[in-house]
Amino acid sequence: MRCKTLTAAAVVLLMMTAGCSTLERVVYRPDINQGNYLVANDVAKIHTGMTQQQVAYTLGTPMMHDPFGNNVWYYVFRQEPGHEAVKQQTLTLTFDKNGSLTNIDNKPALSKNDG
Repeated sequence: MRCKTLTAAAVVLLMMTAGCSTLERVVYRPDINQGNYLVANDVAKIHTGMTQQQVAYTLGTPMMHDPFGNNVWYYVFRQEPGHEAVKQQTLTLTFDKNGSLTNIDNKPALSKNDG
């Protein structure tokens, strides 16, 4: 009888602590990378006056285009390491009506908390 009581108490204790945040780091969470991974060396090659074809050759195709035209390209890279804060880097390229690069906005990696 005593063995059954101890077993039941152990099961109840395990169930109660299953949701505790102290056990969160024990659970495996894979790193999740999404978007355009850009090497700093490649971004340094980009300069105003380049055509859209030259930029696409250097950086690859962008993650998003401007929905109202073809003048703004967005290269977004989001990294979510297993148990760390989310990091996101955004490179925004603006072209004129002739397809020539006019503006480069490279926002550094921003960290966001999970909750």
